[in-house]
Amino acid sequence: MWRLFSLLLLVAGALAAFANSSGQFRFAIIGDRTGGAVPGVYEETWREVSSEHPDFAVNVGDTIQGGNDANADAEWAKVTKLVLPYRRCPLFLVPGNHDVWSAASAAVFQKYARHSLHYGFDYGNAHFTVLDNSRSDSLAPDEIQFLRQDLQAHEKQPVKFVFSHRPSWILQLVLANPNFPVHKIAKQYNVKYVIAGHIHQMLRFHLDGITYVSMASSGGHLRAEKDYKDGWFFGYALISVRGDSVNFTVKELGPPFGRSRQTDLERWGPAGLTTNEQ
Repeated sequence: MWRLFSLLLLVAGALAAFANSSGQFRFAIIGDRTGGAVPGVYEETWREVSSEHPDFAVNVGDTIQGGNDANADAEWAKVTKLVLPYRRCPLFLVPGNHDVWSAASAAVFQKYARHSLHYGFDYGNAHFTVLDNSRSDSLAPDEIQFLRQDLQAHEKQPVKFVFSHRPSWILQLVLANPNFPVHKIAKQYNVKYVIAGHIHQMLRFHLDGITYVSMASSGGHLRAEKDYKDGWFFGYALISVRGDSVNFTVKELGPPFGRSRQTDLERWGPAGLTTNEQ
């Protein structure tokens, strides 16, 4: 089964190579599946994502519950079975703390992802950088070095996204501090979006023309007061890229897990929605 999952990820690479030359495509961003997983939410997320017919999807990590080396392979096999009906939508994996916690689990992750723990790929006129902070709240020096090298190698791509599981940047954004490595590099290479998961809350920050996004949950439990207006809901995002223009739509799941509310990214802020609900 894992070989079929790996084949789907290889197909994703092939699709990226043949994305139309206009740079027009759509992709989905899927939030955490685990971390106190709520039954049925991840499956509903995939049903709704599939109905949008995106060209591919990127998760933000925490795809398995993890924590036990002996069970890791079986957990990934279970996820493979869950996403198999949606194999026409290739999935790019980001390593989360529930996915990678040891050397053994890192090897299993790489077997299913068919990528190293950090990697980059092109799709159309966009470049995607995936970083690994699965085992640390901060980004290690080698991750910062990889980010710089990867963006430098693809600096001619007009649209750039950077993904990691943990929002290692969040404190600096709350303080509006531009003097930290990820931001300096992102600004140097004209990155449009820096995206993470982990906290299961929908948040958005702007700094120096770069948008930082914390994704809502796609299955992991909702914390705090579980209030939609504060960013606590189950959902996903659908992103349309046309040339160097990016349209980011945030979608809440429908019943029984939500009310199918839909917003643009600008409706969100550092503490949830900044305007009244519609």
